[in-house]
Amino acid sequence: MWFIGLGVLLILLNLAGIGPFGAWEWPKDWLYMCWPFGLAAAWWVYSDSVGLTQKREMDKMALKKETRRRKAMETLGLQNPKRRRRW
Repeated sequence: MWFIGLGVLLILLNLAGIGPFGAWEWPKDWLYMCWPFGLAAAWWVYSDSVGLTQKREMDKMALKKETRRRKAMETLGLQNPKRRRRW
């Protein structure tokens, strides 16, 4: 996501004519402005091939599952010994 933001920033700086980025000409120096988008695509291919995206989603699902389990245990009074009923 950082690469996409950097690419958009470079294009906006070029269009606004700010700093040395404003001196870049679009047809001639397009590679300087578009390299972050290529890096973003390469990163997405790498993270998908290694399994980072799937691992992150599995971690999110596990966290939701654990949170739901803890909430259910507290509701039943099994998790917190202070709230435990005495017969």
